[in-house]
Amino acid sequence: MEDIDKKKEMSGRRRFLITATSVAGGFATAAWATPFILSMMPSERAKAAGAPVEVDISKLEPGMLLLVEWRGKVVWVLSRTPEMLASLTKLDSKLTDPNSEKDQQPEYAKNPTRSIRPEILVTTGVCTHLGCSPVFRKEIAPADLGPDWLGGFFCPCHGSKFDLAGRVYKNVPAPTNLFVPPHTYLSENILLIGAESKEA
Repeated sequence: MEDIDKKKEMSGRRRFLITATSVAGGFATAAWATPFILSMMPSERAKAAGAPVEVDISKLEPGMLLLVEWRGKVVWVLSRTPEMLASLTKLDSKLTDPNSEKDQQPEYAKNPTRSIRPEILVTTGVCTHLGCSPVFRKEIAPADLGPDWLGGFFCPCHGSKFDLAGRVYKNVPAPTNLFVPPHTYLSENILLIGAESKEA
């Protein structure tokens, strides 16, 4: 009887030691593998240096502005309505650089809408005057912005105005249009900001 009890006790100890060793080994493997897994992900420093950012725009409704961080700056993703797009052709005479001649956007965004898809504007939310952050003002011709205002971005710091394509108005402190960062679409609803392809 004692032999049976000793065998049970030894068997129980063996199971305990095997379980304890397995758990310790699992923790050791996880601790060893974690730095390698984390090294494959972009660090905060890499993100700040310009690692591309993926953005889901599936819930972006017409007229809605989405704010995204890239390189420590805010990037605006604006879903423009047909009315907003129609307003762009009415402003050329009021703008400093209506045809985007200055190098403030990639070649594929050098068009009347300054975008890949006409309805989606991607631009940095940084005023080209002194780096302030303009505000989105989509209302038409409010008293403080004048009768030629058809919606866009207004910098309250020094009064610079940009239309709904990020093009700068004449006679304001900002010298150039808002910067359009490199970007592409990975799918219908996934926007990649900071690169022109997934491999970049």
